[in-house]
Amino acid sequence: MLKPMFGFRAKPKKFDMPHRYYDPKEDEKRRRRIRIKTQRYRQRHRSQNIRIIIYALGLALIIWIITLL
Repeated sequence: MLKPMFGFRAKPKKFDMPHRYYDPKEDEKRRRRIRIKTQRYRQRHRSQNIRIIIYALGLALIIWIITLL
């Protein structure tokens, strides 16, 4: 808090980026991993929708039975 009053300014942090080289095999592995993850997610998402519909139908059936009594 006192440093700005005496003329000191915040300096940006030094960043030393590691060198990377393009590897087509590694890129293909990443693409496959991403495809596998998205496919699993989509399958799980569909089954959750079916489960919600089943719960809603079951709840509607219970309410319908209660109203008949």
